[in-house]
Amino acid sequence: MQVRLAEHFGMCFGVRDAIDLALDLTERGSLTILGDLVHNPDVVATLDEAGAVRVQRQDDIRTPAVLLTAHGVADRVRLELRQRGLAVHDATCPLVTRAHRALARLVAEGRHPVVVGQPHHVEVRGLVGDFDDCTIVQDEMDLDSLAQRIGDEPDLRLGIVAQTTQPLERVQGLVEIMRRRFPDTDIQFVDTVCQPTKDRQQALRDLADQTDLVIVVGGPDSNNSRKLVELARSLGCPAYLVASSKELRDEWFANCDLVGLTAGTSTPNEIVEEVRRWLESH
Repeated sequence: MQVRLAEHFGMCFGVRDAIDLALDLTERGSLTILGDLVHNPDVVATLDEAGAVRVQRQDDIRTPAVLLTAHGVADRVRLELRQRGLAVHDATCPLVTRAHRALARLVAEGRHPVVVGQPHHVEVRGLVGDFDDCTIVQDEMDLDSLAQRIGDEPDLRLGIVAQTTQPLERVQGLVEIMRRRFPDTDIQFVDTVCQPTKDRQQALRDLADQTDLVIVVGGPDSNNSRKLVELARSLGCPAYLVASSKELRDEWFANCDLVGLTAGTSTPNEIVEEVRRWLESH
């Protein structure tokens, strides 16, 4: 069985820098990570072994230093942590920070903030956390509440950004639906889908067009990894998400001559190589 590796795959610079910072800080002293630094089980295990403590709630922080994850948080969270006297270290990906700034500028222009993304995802919670009034749009059904809002406020202007790991075509499609549904509404959209995500999605399209099946290496909680699987399947190519070679199954490849291989932005390259070796040996 032959394996074709995607042109763009594996760990992006924002994730890599966050991991390096976390490991460096654990060598200096006790550290708490607020949330999961990245959504990859192997990376999380490495940080656990290094002595980093992970908590999901601010109230559970018991160390003098805290690290904010690559997914970012609201500014009010940073302020609250500093007011507690904690040493706050920030591993927020610069491209997530760019999305925060874009949304803040739109709100400063007097626009109602709209975020295209998953409402319970940590990045989205961080994006909307500084605004008391915000709309999150995951799919077309979420536009009904926005329609009611516009009906009550005909002069409402919208400022739209996206979760950085959303498929660009999906985001653009929802924005276009909003423009058609609310033709008299002033809508400003800023594309905040990050370039590594765009590169991986385009590489996945090329891969799905050339191979019999695609394997995406990534953690089950990794949004961008799951989106790659969904994209491949939408293009008619069978696809599976695995966290490691241990999850691969012989029966998947019964009728395959050429298998495509790619990975999410938080997947270490050594895990991808491990999967690649498994595939090439079968």
